[in-house]
Amino acid sequence: MQKKRTVVIGFVGTHLDNGKGAARWEKWRPSVALTQHEDMVIDRFDLLYSGKFVALVDQVTQDIAAVSPETSVVGHDLPIADPWDFENVYGSLFDFSKRYPFDPDKEEYWIHITTGSHVAQICLFLMTEARYFPGRLLQTSPPRRQAPGDPGSFTLIDLDLSKYDQIAQRFSSEQQDGVAFLKSGIATRSPRFNAMIDEIEHIAIKSRAPILLMGPTGAGKSFLARRVFELKKSRHQFDGKFVELNCATLHGDGAGSTLFGHVKGAFTGAATERPGLLRTAHKGLLFLDEIGELGLDEQAMLLKAVEEKRFLPVGGDHEVQSDFQLIAGTNRDLAKEVLAGRFREDLYARINLWTYELPGLVDRCEDIEPNIDYLLAQHSAENGQQARINKEARERYMGFAMSSEALWSGNFRDLSASVTRMATLAEAGRVTDAVVEGEIIRLKRLWHRGTRPAGQDEVALDDLMDGDALAGMDLFDTLQLKAVIQVCRQSKSLSDAGRKLYAASRAAKAKPNDADRLKKYLGKFGLNWDQASTRP
Repeated sequence: MQKKRTVVIGFVGTHLDNGKGAARWEKWRPSVALTQHEDMVIDRFDLLYSGKFVALVDQVTQDIAAVSPETSVVGHDLPIADPWDFENVYGSLFDFSKRYPFDPDKEEYWIHITTGSHVAQICLFLMTEARYFPGRLLQTSPPRRQAPGDPGSFTLIDLDLSKYDQIAQRFSSEQQDGVAFLKSGIATRSPRFNAMIDEIEHIAIKSRAPILLMGPTGAGKSFLARRVFELKKSRHQFDGKFVELNCATLHGDGAGSTLFGHVKGAFTGAATERPGLLRTAHKGLLFLDEIGELGLDEQAMLLKAVEEKRFLPVGGDHEVQSDFQLIAGTNRDLAKEVLAGRFREDLYARINLWTYELPGLVDRCEDIEPNIDYLLAQHSAENGQQARINKEARERYMGFAMSSEALWSGNFRDLSASVTRMATLAEAGRVTDAVVEGEIIRLKRLWHRGTRPAGQDEVALDDLMDGDALAGMDLFDTLQLKAVIQVCRQSKSLSDAGRKLYAASRAAKAKPNDADRLKKYLGKFGLNWDQASTRP
């Protein structure tokens, strides 16, 4: 393997690196001394400075060339008006990191923090810790006894965050920015969802292990996977692409070719070689949605690719390599799929390290309003025409959207389509009461078409109850229990389901407790709320 080039990034020391005449060689100058170590070669030195110190940079560049001809020096003039202004310094370094052509596979980066103002040193520390600079910190020290030509010593620091808790807490804005990025800036209000995104932001930066996103169709799994990729790419953790595939679209022999590629002549019609999506995702992120739809053979090949970073293309005799991070999505319960023999236990164990369940929209009603504002702003930006919803219309829409009438069976896809329709129909950019009323009628009609009549639902009691208990039930009890479970699956909580089921009889009770009545009814059949409300 070819040795990586060593690259140092650091500020010119306006005092420490300064010096004139032959006397300058008698003092310790950190940037120059770093290139004087006989047992170490610096291939490139990226020297940061502000415009007024260009003469000093020229002098340091000449001196480095004299002692280390193999070191190339590249000066970078940063727009820093005040080296003691945190916002100014951090912003300049942040912009620099965005345009710098990092190549971690071929170069090793040392971030020199001995020179520059204290503010610059802190900013370099924070940006290295946050992986905007994908390298290690470098600290240099003068010799104990000043001697001409003695370069002193240097230390490479692998950051251990446990030692820097106070600094990490004081400057936590980058983590908050990362969380906001994953949510596209939407001010979500669901405590459960926000806590989940906080953790995903943390592990996304720190880990390359597979992530499993569970949740119903339309809950935002694909959207979140792409945001994870973009967040990591902004931190220079990916050089490759975001590659997405819905495994439900794979059929027959073409599944293996799509994922793993094939060699020329592997089968009839294979006139040319095909790399496959796993190789396309090299150094990037592969998102496999509906991974539970993969066949068992493809699951076995995928497990090998995830664990060993290598696999055989279809019809090939030689393994190929691909180093990618996997995010898998599913609306199935993979644990049940394993028990049923439809999903490999070893693959499930491998992708189940970081598992997150994205709730459907009915379980995140508090997030409907901020998402409406986001979608309206997005529509306005894409179409070049402002779209707003007036107060009365907003209140009417929100009253319906958060009621039991709103099924949101398509989750955020339903909401996105609904807002798009209202914004398109808005008169002079204003969504009015009339537009909202029309949209509510349209949503009710769409959801009604997708609702199965009682007795034709998809509730499978054999997934919930013991076979002997089910065999001992009357048909009347079976049909009634199925209808109750269907209502539970369409409700936000035990109390909500109880209110729907006992809407008439509750008025005759002095102290109605719908939730307790429903809980006791389910208990007769050995069921609880979690079992009854979980969608298949």
